[in-house]
Amino acid sequence: MSTQGTFTGKTVYVIGASHGIGEEIARSFAAGGARVLITGRSKERLDAAAERIGHPVQVFEADATRQADVDALFAAADTEIDHLVLAVSGGMVGLGALADLTDEALREGFEGKVFAQLRVLKAALPHLSEHASVTFIGAGSSRAAFPGTVALAAANGALDASVPPLASELAPVRVNAVAPGVIDTAWWHPLGENRDGFMAQQAAATPVGRVGQPHDVAEAVLFLAGNGFTTGVVLDVNGGAALAAGK
Repeated sequence: MSTQGTFTGKTVYVIGASHGIGEEIARSFAAGGARVLITGRSKERLDAAAERIGHPVQVFEADATRQADVDALFAAADTEIDHLVLAVSGGMVGLGALADLTDEALREGFEGKVFAQLRVLKAALPHLSEHASVTFIGAGSSRAAFPGTVALAAANGALDASVPPLASELAPVRVNAVAPGVIDTAWWHPLGENRDGFMAQQAAATPVGRVGQPHDVAEAVLFLAGNGFTTGVVLDVNGGAALAAGK
């Protein structure tokens, strides 16, 4: 999908863009002519991502779980924001069976994903342009049924549930979400030597015959940002995984 010139003159903030899906989203917006700012917790990793992106982007070191960092990010904003993408990930915190899940892990998972994304959105509100778009990056775990993912499903389900009321509350600002399935990123590296087998298994079980790539999610985000008649939507980008599961 060509995005050249599509977002020329628009200001885009991608929160959580030092690698993976967030980085690819930033790259796609920048290729479309947008003025892009990316955030992350490590200036070194942000600078490396900016170099890989290959288009001019601004970087701002900020931890979305820290209110002071979020406040500093928007205090430095020098123009209205046309598109805000919330790609903060809580990682694999809370992965495992309910019997082994601690309260601390559950809280950390929500803090790193739900609270972080909503905290940033709240701080951004005074800086959004009248017809801005907001896109959350959730995960397909919110509506899947994989044992051991109850904490991930709960956190991403909370994000999904927030989309319709926010789309109504913040109108004419549009609010949507993308729910990726299995995407080939470093998020899966903790699987270690089991990673390749897992990816092959997921590809074989998916109607499109492959796992997702970051650009698949980026294209969905740019569609939601660019389509002025779409709001309140949680868009699955999972290669038809739910179909394969018979759901």
